[in-house]
Amino acid sequence: MALDSQKIIYACSDAIGETAEAVAKATVRQFATERVKIKRYGNIKHEDEVKTLIREASRTGGFIVYTLVQPELRETMREEAIRSGVKAIDVMGPMMQAFIDTFNDSPKYQPGLLHEMDDHYYRKIEAVEFAVRYDDGKDVRGLLQAQVVLVGVSRTSKTPLSIYLAHKGIKTANYPITPEVKPPEELFQPADRLIVGLTMNPDRLLKIRTERLRALGLPVHAHYASRERIERELEFADRIMRRLNCPVIDVTERAIEETAGLIIERLTNNDFGG
Repeated sequence: MALDSQKIIYACSDAIGETAEAVAKATVRQFATERVKIKRYGNIKHEDEVKTLIREASRTGGFIVYTLVQPELRETMREEAIRSGVKAIDVMGPMMQAFIDTFNDSPKYQPGLLHEMDDHYYRKIEAVEFAVRYDDGKDVRGLLQAQVVLVGVSRTSKTPLSIYLAHKGIKTANYPITPEVKPPEELFQPADRLIVGLTMNPDRLLKIRTERLRALGLPVHAHYASRERIERELEFADRIMRRLNCPVIDVTERAIEETAGLIIERLTNNDFGG
């Protein structure tokens, strides 16, 4: 049992631990609790490090999710976790074993292969730079060069979604729709790209904008966060999206990863229609 009311999940790996952490985060989102902390431990190389981590998990009442490719580290994790009564979930092991059994092949057992500086790595860096350069309609030329263009009113997750897609190697630009500004012609010109509209429930958008103003130390009853203003913006954006004949995703209850998955699916299927 945890020493305090906070629940802890330990994500560990002999690489950087990003995969284990992502699985832990996806799991946490399925539960109605905010008191969960994910602690990531990467570049684990020695059995003593595994044992130390298990002792901490035992002390705090947490559990472990891990991606260890070195057989001796996985075995140590499995045995010590059982001995200490700590739940430890092997994310990669069963998948590797299924590959071995099915395709009669042997793994390289090299940590971090996912993050090698290969062509995909450089595409990702280029895509991130692209997303930053063409964020928030700063340069409309990017609307014609992008693989994906996101449009929507303020605070519909355009920027974080652009960065997330960029980390998948997808060049993404975004443009904020506001009634006072006529959208640029570049948005309507033919191009080999996927335009996606992002929308949100007015009540949720009102709450997000109010919190944003509060965080900036600005009056929370500003026009920007008024119900009337939000509804007007959403109606205007809807007209623009219908003119573009683009797919529209309601991001009200969706995590960035889920929205990105829907976009990537359309991109993969070349489904650029509305």
